[in-house]
Amino acid sequence: MELDELLLLDEEGAFSLSGFQEFTFLPRHQQLSERVRKRLYYGWDKDCSLDNLSSPVADIAVELLQKVAPSPIRRLQKKYVSHVSREACISPCSMMLALVYIERLRHRNPEYLQQISSSDLFLISMMVASKYLYDEGEEEEVFNDEWGAAGKVDVQTMNTLEMNFLSAIDWSLYTDPRELFEVLSWLEG
Repeated sequence: MELDELLLLDEEGAFSLSGFQEFTFLPRHQQLSERVRKRLYYGWDKDCSLDNLSSPVADIAVELLQKVAPSPIRRLQKKYVSHVSREACISPCSMMLALVYIERLRHRNPEYLQQISSSDLFLISMMVASKYLYDEGEEEEVFNDEWGAAGKVDVQTMNTLEMNFLSAIDWSLYTDPRELFEVLSWLEG
């Protein structure tokens, strides 16, 4: 494949969308979607939406986050996970990325996890993961006020939670796809 084809440039060197349909960003996306749908209990229907967490995944989130953020204040409950998941359209991929971030915090900054409630950790880790995955800055934007409304906290609290989370994780958001597949394998188990 020529460089011009890869960059989708026309004869004059301008960006063109003519060959865009042939360009695949994640060639095995369909297989991954089927794996998530089947293994994380979303059902067999191919039209099934993956825009909120399944009941078993919500249970795992509650159990894990209560362990890593043991504060008794604003202790994470399944009802809250289900509500935020539905309102904020949390995808399974956002959940997996958030779990990678939480694991990083467990190793790099366990003090942070002792200071934050499990409910706040759930909300902010999901928001940051969603922003990283989906916020392209044009049509698909992730807004703190919408996440705050989903999590029943004001936008100023969301902003503070976000800044504290990013500081605690040292702004280390990039994740190798292998880390996501490790989390998926763990969730499947």
